[in-house]
Amino acid sequence: MSTSGSDIQIGVVGSGDARQVEELEARRIDSLWTGGHIASRNPSPEAMVGLARLATLTERVRVGTSILLLPLYPPALVAKQIADLDRATNGRVMLGVGIGGEYAQEFRAVQVPIEERGRRTNEMIPLLRRLWTAEEITHSGRYYPMDDVKIHPAPVQPGGPPIIVAGRKEPAMRRAATLGDGWFPYLYSPRRYADSVVTIRQIADETDRDLSGFHWCVWVFLNINPEGDTAREEAARTMGGTYNQDFRAMIDGVAAAGTAAEVTAKVQRFYDAGARHFVFLPATAGADQKPVLDRLFGDVVPALYEYAGRRPETAR
Repeated sequence: MSTSGSDIQIGVVGSGDARQVEELEARRIDSLWTGGHIASRNPSPEAMVGLARLATLTERVRVGTSILLLPLYPPALVAKQIADLDRATNGRVMLGVGIGGEYAQEFRAVQVPIEERGRRTNEMIPLLRRLWTAEEITHSGRYYPMDDVKIHPAPVQPGGPPIIVAGRKEPAMRRAATLGDGWFPYLYSPRRYADSVVTIRQIADETDRDLSGFHWCVWVFLNINPEGDTAREEAARTMGGTYNQDFRAMIDGVAAAGTAAEVTAKVQRFYDAGARHFVFLPATAGADQKPVLDRLFGDVVPALYEYAGRRPETAR
C-alpha cells in the first residue's frame, strides 16, 4: 500500500449542535463523526440518529459513525438507513462499525446474545454490501437468513459507503483485513497502531486481500493547552467518565494531550505508524472546546501537513 502526505484527512467527533457543526465545517476539516449507544451506563445518543443529524447539518464534509455497534441492529434496517443517508448527502457517508460488549445490557435490551456479537458482525458486513446492490437477494446465513429481499434505491457510492472496522484486538484486525474497507482503533499508542498495521497487512497478504484504497483511521482523545498538565488532567477526567477508570497514568500513551508542540509530536508519531485519517474527540471535561479546536487547526494540523510533505489545501 502506498501512502503519502496527500492522504491525510482530519475529522472531529461532533456533538450534533447546529452551531458547532457549522463552525467545524468552515474549518479545514474532512469529516465529522458521531457515536452512540442504545442502553449504555452513561446517557448517550443513538448513532444512527446522530448520523442523520450530521447529514442534515452538513454540506461538504464526510459524515460517519464512530461507531455503530453493528450486532445490535437488523442488517436490512442498517442497509436501508445508510443507503438513504448516502443519497441524502450525495455520497458522503462512512460507516464505522464495531461489536461493542462493554455494556451487556445493550445486548439484553435488543435480545441479541452478547457472545454472538463477533460472528454476527462477520456475517453482516458482506450482507450489507449485497443489500446495497438494490437487487433482490437471498441469504442463507446462520443469523440473518432472508429470501427475496430488495433494499432500494442503492447508495450513491458504488458498492455502498466504506465500512471501517473499529476495535483494539486481533479479531477486529482480522475483520478489518478480510471484510472491512478500513481500520479504526481507539485507545491506541502510536507503537500499538504501527503493530496493528503490520498485522492487518500480514492477514491481507495471507488471504490475497488487496488493501488499495484502505482507510487507515485512528480515533484519538484530544486536548491542547499552553499548560500541558491542565490538558492532560482534563483529558484524563473525560476518559475516566467515559470508561469508568483512572486514565491519569495512561494519558501520555493513548491520548494526544499537552501543549501544541507535544500534541503535534504525538500526531506525527501516529502518522509515522501508518495513520492517515485522524478523528479527534475534544476531551475538555466540560470546558469550552473552541480553544482546543483553534489550537488543533491553527498549530497542529498545519504542522502535520508540513511534516508529511505538503501545505494545507483549500477545504474540500
